[in-house]
Amino acid sequence: MRKYILAIDQGTTSSRAIIFDEHAQTVSFSQKDVNLHYPNNGWVEQDAHDIWKSVKHVCQKALEKASLKPTDISAIGIANQRETIVLWDKETGDIIKSVIVWQDRRTADYCRELKEQGLESTFQKKTGLLLDPYFSGTKLRWLLQNTPNAMAKAKKGELICGTIDTYLLWKMTGGTVHATDATNASRTLLYNIIKHEWDNELLDILEIPKEILPEIKDNSCLFGETTKDFLGASIPITGMAGDQQAAMIGQACFEVGMMKSTYGTGCFALINIGDKFKISKNKLLTTVAYQLNGKTTYAIEGSIFIAGAAIQWLRDGLKIIENASKTEEIAARISDNGGVYMVPAFTGLGAPYWDPNARGAIFGITRDTTTDHIIRAALEAQGYQTKDLISAMIEDSGQQINEIRVDGGMVENNWICQFLADITNNTVNRPQIIETTALGVAYLAGLHVGIYSSLRQISNNWQMSRSFKPDMIDSERAELYNGWKDAVKRVL
Repeated sequence: MRKYILAIDQGTTSSRAIIFDEHAQTVSFSQKDVNLHYPNNGWVEQDAHDIWKSVKHVCQKALEKASLKPTDISAIGIANQRETIVLWDKETGDIIKSVIVWQDRRTADYCRELKEQGLESTFQKKTGLLLDPYFSGTKLRWLLQNTPNAMAKAKKGELICGTIDTYLLWKMTGGTVHATDATNASRTLLYNIIKHEWDNELLDILEIPKEILPEIKDNSCLFGETTKDFLGASIPITGMAGDQQAAMIGQACFEVGMMKSTYGTGCFALINIGDKFKISKNKLLTTVAYQLNGKTTYAIEGSIFIAGAAIQWLRDGLKIIENASKTEEIAARISDNGGVYMVPAFTGLGAPYWDPNARGAIFGITRDTTTDHIIRAALEAQGYQTKDLISAMIEDSGQQINEIRVDGGMVENNWICQFLADITNNTVNRPQIIETTALGVAYLAGLHVGIYSSLRQISNNWQMSRSFKPDMIDSERAELYNGWKDAVKRVL
């Protein structure tokens, strides 16, 4: 009998379900968009019920498309948008306020207060993270502080919380399992990634009761079993990881120095640094790459908040493109960027700048500027931002980067891949399966149930679709990058 794994990839703008066979080949795919809400400047929210319904829908559709029965599924893996936080009633399942999305900046002032108190180093040396509204902890505090009676209920154990993985697991198991994995826990500002536990000192600073937090588990283990109501049969859930760590696993970056960069709503680059915790000296993040059999592997990560979202804005906000696939042709039909630079700081600037109050800007506009130049500038921005991260990563890790494994929807665009290779002066390799987030949690789920025997077997599965080599002269690369640095300086 063939063995199938159902991988759930709950992302910022859509939920996806992909069924893989034991050879890691895609059998079926289903996707449903999820709405984002912007109630105030810098606020980003979602509806937890919409997320849950979308996940259930895509899982059912994926089974139908594959003509499979739920009993044909050996295991389920869950990947999720990280740092997005949910607070809900333990008995009723009622959501407390809305889901606060990772892009949300409402706690920027509070983060600044903590920095002014000299507390950033306290958080960084325990969590590997910086004090920024990006992470879950300050969002959770905001929910508790700004909802009547929430803190009192939390202290009585009547409320529980979690990132999206935790919420989905709780729903899929009929409210019987409240757990997360080490990668998602490592993005909360609450988890000590050296001692591998929720940190009492950090919880006290942020005024968060430990009672509401989930149990932390390895990335590949038995998290629980679905109720029959979910898909029609009880199926074990045996893999969970934050989306970027899942993509790292899907890209088989298991050796020190291996790097992947994902281009979805945002851009997230991770480099494997092995089993020793190391604090970044260049405003990058140290995070849990994966935890298997109780052993932790760490990564240095650079987080860019806006990548594909800039292209969505060109389409839906400015309405100067009909669909994202047209951007490759548009960028290629002009000889250069015309001196135009876009800094897509729509929700602040992430690594290595960390300015939550920065906002987007387009520079270098003249009478000769066309919409083609603006579109190309949005694409080029992804290359410049990646170069920012790589320079910092090389300094932090002490590793020379010779290959970037890329994935995510944007890398279907050959022009972007070539520009990435040119501006970073690195080989860019695109795998055959670019849905590496879903593939990564499929591997994690499959490891626990014996479909995959080892990380070595997973590495052997990785196959390249196309390689892009740098083909830009040094002087042109330097001139373009200097223009970008000048644009960022003006925004800051």
